[in-house]
Amino acid sequence: MKILVRQALIKDNNSSHNNTVKDILVSDGIITDISSSIDVKADHVLDAKGKMASPGWVDIFTVGTDPGFEFKDDLKSLAESAASGGFTHVFSSPNTQPIVQSKTGVEYIVSASKSLPCQVHPIGAVTKLTEGRELTEMYDMHASGAIGFGDGTKSIQSAGLLIKALQYVSAFNGIIIQIPDDQSVAPHGQMNEGIISTQIGLPGKPALAEEIMVARDLALANYSQSRIHITGVSLASSVAMIKKAKKDGVQVTCSTTVHHLLFTEDDLVGYNTNLKVNPPLRTEKDRKALIQGVKDGTIDCITTHHTAQNKDAKICEFEYAGYGTLGLEAAFGLLGTTGLTIDEILQTICYKPRTIFQLQATIEKNNPADITIFDTESVGTYTTNHIKSKSANAAYIGKAFKGTAFATILHSNYQLK
Repeated sequence: MKILVRQALIKDNNSSHNNTVKDILVSDGIITDISSSIDVKADHVLDAKGKMASPGWVDIFTVGTDPGFEFKDDLKSLAESAASGGFTHVFSSPNTQPIVQSKTGVEYIVSASKSLPCQVHPIGAVTKLTEGRELTEMYDMHASGAIGFGDGTKSIQSAGLLIKALQYVSAFNGIIIQIPDDQSVAPHGQMNEGIISTQIGLPGKPALAEEIMVARDLALANYSQSRIHITGVSLASSVAMIKKAKKDGVQVTCSTTVHHLLFTEDDLVGYNTNLKVNPPLRTEKDRKALIQGVKDGTIDCITTHHTAQNKDAKICEFEYAGYGTLGLEAAFGLLGTTGLTIDEILQTICYKPRTIFQLQATIEKNNPADITIFDTESVGTYTTNHIKSKSANAAYIGKAFKGTAFATILHSNYQLK
């Protein structure tokens, strides 16, 4: 199969064609020509004049639902959501049923996603059943294709166990992915503890729950001389701690979420259950600090923490609602409204995640095709028509967007929006 992309502005820091307008020909999954003009008959032709082409985008944390919770999302619907948003790679947490804690679980996801428009990379569980008691066979999972390790939505609470996990994965240069949440601090907290939580009568979760975990995990990573990635960073104080740790040589990288860059605790006044997330939405001061953290490079990646929830988990009292929001379909357009430049956005959803997790892709002749076609100027408002997930718990409905992903090419898989 031949795919011809016409007159795209190539945005790829590692390509000799960076910042030039070219035709790109993909034949049977391989980039076979990049020229000013290509005259061939192709199965698919995309007029990309006025659009850009970059290496495919990467989301380093989505909440796993397949196997076990396919009524929320299965691998196919997850991949279609991702490709619709411009992502060619997403990482799936191990919080499935059964838990992804063995080479068999890893191989299922790796194999099942090969024919999909987006490669789904499993994150292997650090502890058996994600219960925080006993380590899994992480080396076997690594050898089978696990992209990283963590207990997903369940932060590893035991410092001693996390040290052992960090030492274990350092043997093969692996990485632990951890949400910063000390679950012993206000375990029933529903939102950020502060004036707003008091005014609307919801139990608060203090910033301390995140700050304690960030400080602890940085110390453990430094002690073990191993790599850790802290995802879902939501506080100005967390950004400051991570910035200092990086300067001190700690092998830490981090990510924040699209919703933490866009929303604050003020948006919960209407009890929108789609904005019930963990870590919770914080203050405007924190949101601005996260934006600055992206701009100065302290925050390496932006992720969606895409979490599919069935209707019953969201259409209920806030206290009983499930955590999480969809995000893959809307991430790029929402980021375009935050004041971040296109280069800053691409750093966080393309170049840096690929570097951290060793997912190489360059728009050069003879390389495998792994490309996202997009523009930065399309504007509009998100509606339910944009949702590709089986679920509909999207906090972004009604929000303005700027920028759109038009197509993805992953080897021979081509998806046009």
